[in-house]
Amino acid sequence: MSLLLAVLLVLPLGPARPAVYSWPVAPPSVLRRFDPPPERWLPGHRGVDLGAAPGATVRSAGAGVVIFAGRVAGRGVISVAHAGGLRTTYEPVTAAVTTGDQVTAGDPLGTIEIGHLGCPEPVCLHWGLRRGGDYLDPLTLLGLGRVRLLPL
Repeated sequence: MSLLLAVLLVLPLGPARPAVYSWPVAPPSVLRRFDPPPERWLPGHRGVDLGAAPGATVRSAGAGVVIFAGRVAGRGVISVAHAGGLRTTYEPVTAAVTTGDQVTAGDPLGTIEIGHLGCPEPVCLHWGLRRGGDYLDPLTLLGLGRVRLLPL
């Protein structure tokens, strides 16, 4: 299998005009990478942890619609639906948006909260990506994810 075909199998395909995605916090610092479990029901790290300053602005990685902005298990969570069936999630965040808001890449979603469990730093953003029920590496949106060759 060619490397190009392998990349196409891993990267999300969008509309005729490629979608533009950007880092949700600045400056970007990846503290913990995507580490999916071998089976869906096993433990793993289904996103990336990004270092951030206390009170940092969390921005939408791409254009879409906010489909959830609220608290889950005591943490602020925001989910944004994007073209191609993709959904990005951000936590822990104090929301500045509400469900139904349309956002573009770089629009503020809220401010980071302190205390993401499992993060090696006191303040970090857990950034996730899903397509349907499948968790994907959000760094692929930026062209930085690990390339994995898939069997035919």
